[in-house]
Amino acid sequence: MAKLKREDLNQLSNEDLQQRLHDDSQHLTKLQFTHAVNPIDNPSQLRSIRREIARIKTEIRKREIASAK
Repeated sequence: MAKLKREDLNQLSNEDLQQRLHDDSQHLTKLQFTHAVNPIDNPSQLRSIRREIARIKTEIRKREIASAK
């Protein structure tokens, strides 16, 4: 999965962000399971996906706060 920048996240719709969050969460779960059974070659992938999920959640929350005002 390609790393998204803040500008890229701003351009996505709410539905796209939710879908991206769902896809990344599933990907992280699969990687964690794979890593537990058989160590993956690049364990830093786990960190980068967690951070990507955090960026997406932050953007979703930012939009929720902005719409509440």
